[in-house]
Amino acid sequence: MKKLIFIVCAILALVAATLLVAAAKPKTVIHIITIQWKSDATPAQIDKALKAAENMKYAGLKNVWTRPIKMQLPDGYKNIIVMEFESEQALKNYADSDAQKAFYEAYMPVRDESRTHDVTN
Repeated sequence: MKKLIFIVCAILALVAATLLVAAAKPKTVIHIITIQWKSDATPAQIDKALKAAENMKYAGLKNVWTRPIKMQLPDGYKNIIVMEFESEQALKNYADSDAQKAFYEAYMPVRDESRTHDVTN
């Protein structure tokens, strides 16, 4: 009987732990950049800017996405870059960092206009 009670308690504990973990919201920050390129930007320059984002080395950066599946953007906006940061502080620290400056070397010369959105839980 003690063994049965122990097994039932263990199962209940596992279920409770699973529910707690499943309910936890991520603390990461999603940084979304929608981009309108300069009219004279070449495909090679645009690709270089996107690759600079994809290959960025920054301690607080978890993931980078540059291949949109579906876009509903204003006229003239052609690309989206999405960056996932570990926390709000990691995003704040990214501003003016060496990683951002290196990205901007490829990005800013061909960017005409962009809109940025930051989202978290």
